[in-house]
Amino acid sequence: MAQSQNTKVDLTTPGTSFMGLSKYGNVMVGDKAFEFYNDRNPEDYIQVPWDEVDYVAASVMFGRWIPRFAIFTKENGSYSFSTKDNKRTLRAVRSYVPADRLVKSPTFFGVVKQGIKHLFHRS
Repeated sequence: MAQSQNTKVDLTTPGTSFMGLSKYGNVMVGDKAFEFYNDRNPEDYIQVPWDEVDYVAASVMFGRWIPRFAIFTKENGSYSFSTKDNKRTLRAVRSYVPADRLVKSPTFFGVVKQGIKHLFHRS
């Protein structure tokens, strides 16, 4: 059985983890860590302590809709999630991650533009 790292929970909401195949479960934002617990398998969980978080990138569409967000860690890569209310989840995360570490991820066209700019700058 998985043991939570949190002593106080700020938010619990249904969510989806996008690690490999999509997994459905519950996201928990607490005072010690960001946690995801799978509904079907209690031993399948993700715990990211706040001191391991490098930054959080949110995908913003049409200026206000946030379909998903990713947590980038200092050593273990990134984890992508979506919750029932992503804005509310990111507001809860904001109290543990500094504001300069909450960023907007580049759009599809922004990535293409950077790639083209890099190709011509390289020559």
